[in-house]
Amino acid sequence: MEKSPSLTAKSEDSLPSPLPTTLEDDDSASVCSDELLGSQSRRWFAELMAADELQPPGLDVNGERVPLGRDGLFVDYHFPLGELEMKAGVKWRRPKELCSSPGFTVDGASRLDVRQGKLSDCWLLSAIASLAVHQPLLRKVVPPGQTFQSGYNGCFIFRFWQYGQWEEVRIDDLLPTYNNELIYLSSPEKREFWSSLLEKAYAKLKGGYRALDMGFPHEAMVDMTGGVAEVLSVAVLPRELPAFLAELLAKGALINCANTQGPLEFRNELGIMFRHAYSLTAVEKVETKYGPVDLVRILNPWGNTEWLGPWSDLQGPEWNTVSAEEQKRLERIRREDGEFWMSVSDFRQNFETMEVCHLADLQSDVSVQPWSCAMHHGTWVPHVSAGGSPKGGYFWQNPQFGLVLSQDHESKENPKRCAFILALMQKYQRRRGINLSIALHIYPAPQESTHLPPEQLSKHPPVMSSSYYSSRREVVLRGHLPPGRYVVIPSTAEPNQQGAFLLRVLTERGHTATPAQHPATRDLTSITAPHYPHQEALPSLKAMMQLFKKHCNKRGFCKPHHLHSLLTEAIQGGVLAGSEKYLALEHCKSLVVLMDSQGIAQLTWLEFQALWDKIRMWTDIFLVYDKDKTKHLEYKEVAPALKAAGIVVDDLVMQLVGLRYTEPDMTISYPGFLYLVMKLESMIHKFHAYDMVGMGCISLNYRQWLHMTIYN
Repeated sequence: MEKSPSLTAKSEDSLPSPLPTTLEDDDSASVCSDELLGSQSRRWFAELMAADELQPPGLDVNGERVPLGRDGLFVDYHFPLGELEMKAGVKWRRPKELCSSPGFTVDGASRLDVRQGKLSDCWLLSAIASLAVHQPLLRKVVPPGQTFQSGYNGCFIFRFWQYGQWEEVRIDDLLPTYNNELIYLSSPEKREFWSSLLEKAYAKLKGGYRALDMGFPHEAMVDMTGGVAEVLSVAVLPRELPAFLAELLAKGALINCANTQGPLEFRNELGIMFRHAYSLTAVEKVETKYGPVDLVRILNPWGNTEWLGPWSDLQGPEWNTVSAEEQKRLERIRREDGEFWMSVSDFRQNFETMEVCHLADLQSDVSVQPWSCAMHHGTWVPHVSAGGSPKGGYFWQNPQFGLVLSQDHESKENPKRCAFILALMQKYQRRRGINLSIALHIYPAPQESTHLPPEQLSKHPPVMSSSYYSSRREVVLRGHLPPGRYVVIPSTAEPNQQGAFLLRVLTERGHTATPAQHPATRDLTSITAPHYPHQEALPSLKAMMQLFKKHCNKRGFCKPHHLHSLLTEAIQGGVLAGSEKYLALEHCKSLVVLMDSQGIAQLTWLEFQALWDKIRMWTDIFLVYDKDKTKHLEYKEVAPALKAAGIVVDDLVMQLVGLRYTEPDMTISYPGFLYLVMKLESMIHKFHAYDMVGMGCISLNYRQWLHMTIYN
């Protein structure tokens, strides 16, 4: 497998660099996975089977009718293809074509079932290997009961955590091969395919296999666990490193590590690859003839290329000082399988960066449950709730959240102080090519209030804050504070920047309690939500769930006419009442098509919820820029409103907007504004999906052009 020796990591932050740099970020996926349907995917399926041999949709999967191939098995027409998968000699094969008796798992799923292929996605594979150590977590991502035997239909389902909720990804089991060998991830057991299919499902989530070429292990771990990840420098880890690592692992944390100092995936003299992600899966005190020694267990997702220094599998004479019983306890395997032990001191000398994924609110069958998690979705809206950094005069406008740390939950390590982790994740920004610089600040709060006015913020410095504004997807603030009341303020570096975010608050709780049963959970972390203009105009998410159930069909799908009835009723009850008369069925057809991820012109609840998040954000913008409160935007107000939504267009496009989207008086109604922003955002995403190398121009054939323009 060839690797580029010249690729180097780029880090905009002064924190330790994450384990390798990503070339395709997480949020680009949802764009590519659907938009490439009209190009590479259709070309591939044309090769796979003649069009007249396709059967009509006939397979029922979770209430949906999905396409079948000529062999009667599920075909995923939405999987995006890259150049490598379409090269001469590459054939897409189902596992049953590769071996006589394939198994989804063989003797269970293990951390050793992961062997890297022709992608630089060790960052993902290390996360999968770490996940396999925690079987309950693995079952969350890889639903059990899937098989190539009874009930097999070519369809497999996986789940990934995305911005506070678990999303289901459905794929077929066609895998790219060359000379009947898998090109990408494989298991050393040739009959086993769970890890290969998991890689394909994650590729679909991210925009294709090409999107997995380089990335951050901590982001993959978050997507597969819903945990909170932070990047640490090994050089500044506590002196009692074995105890520190043991505490993390005992709390269920997933740990990856890397040597970030040399050329990409070249190795040092002792076999450790540079800028290559490894998994740290255990720390043990080993009894030898000469006394105890602290060791860590490391896994290379390549499945080979191991540590060659002291305690190595094949060349370590140190193992001769350890009894056979002790080696059996450690489950030591003397072979080149990618897994090895090394001393803690050698670990410090050979690894620079460590990424830790803290887990919260785990299932009851997991023995360790260290954290309780409170979660809140919010938005920065220009001129409403986007005040920028404390250096400006509008910091108080940012959303503020009340945090109560209880006397009953003091940290064991720090008596009289409470441990917590704050995680601020920016949502969907990179999908639009915008990476906001974000940070967190914590202020003491008076007993009578959880919202701090500008004069109080100017008088008192924060008790804790991010050391700088970071453009990473998520910033993490971990620490200890005395019991008491605090206010948490998430902000962007510049004022009036549009963005959505997820704030998670992890706090320590009693070791025997679960979040739902703990008597003091309500006191431990209280969230005070900020006020937004849309709250006076639109129903709550809970109310919208009831409306969705009321108006959608019996199978739980929302079609355009359902959406028209639903939105009409939603608008009628707020300050935008009367605007519903401008809502046309054609608007709703376009909104459904633009949000539809399956190409079936109907929305699931999760897809509708994503649309509703957008509608709430755009409603805030509409109400801010509707200066005279006419429930219409004047033509001159449209361009600034679009800019607040992250869309900048030139004068020619604005002229076309005036001709196509305005009422006779050159104003845009509220439903018309929602339709316009959705259309522009979608078309921008379509362009970037086709602009594979960022050249600023795209090439479409006749069929692709018709597909893009007709189904829109």
